Formats: sequence, C-alpha cells, structure tokens
Amino acid sequence: MAKIKEQELQSIISQQQKADSIITNLGLLEAKKHELLHTFAQVNAQIEDIKKDLEATYGNVNIDLQTGEYTEIKEDEQDN
Repeated sequence: MAKIKEQELQSIISQQQKADSIITNLGLLEAKKHELLHTFAQVNAQIEDIKKDLEATYGNVNIDLQTGEYTEIKEDEQDN
C-alpha cells in the first residue's frame, strides 16, 4: 500500500492536534461566555431591584454614583 512520507504524516498530525486544541478551547470559551452572560443578567436584575427600592425611598431621582448626591427628575425631563 502506498504511504506518504513520515515527515508529511507528522506535519498533518501536528496541525490536526492544533486544530483539535483550538476547538476545545473555543468550546471552553463559549461555556465561560454563557456563564458570564448568566451572571451579567443576574447583576442587571439586582440593579433593577435596587433602583426600585431607591425610587420608593427617594422618588424619581438622578444619583451621582461618585458622591451619592441626588437631584430630583422633573416631569418635563422624564418625557425626553
């Protein structure tokens, strides 16, 4: 039976192993991406809960996240 040269075979095997490794890493990255997206959605839900609590306490306000100071949002500003 005819065969390719050993060096050519090793070259193909090496490249296939690299491709397999890349595919494995891409799969791991996708799994991590899914996990991060799920965590991000949870954080956003928690932010919305905090906003609702703050709105119940302080009304409709803009909060400076650096200082904690807030200003009321006037009705005409809400319509924009």
